[in-house]
Amino acid sequence: MTVLLLLIPLSLGLLVAAIWAFVWAVRKGQFDDLDTPALDILREDPLPRPRNTPEANATPDGDRNDGAA
Repeated sequence: MTVLLLLIPLSLGLLVAAIWAFVWAVRKGQFDDLDTPALDILREDPLPRPRNTPEANATPDGDRNDGAA
């Protein structure tokens, strides 16, 4: 029975801490946008830009297009 003298105040303290954490999160905007972060993983990454190499400057028929006439 004496353990209740410890557990009841401890549980009330945890309850107050949980309510405070929830109120803090709401005020800081943690719950403003719940959909976008879940959809970010589904977006494709942009394609990398090709490097400026002679192979990248070649035309489809194999001629180099480096500006030399």
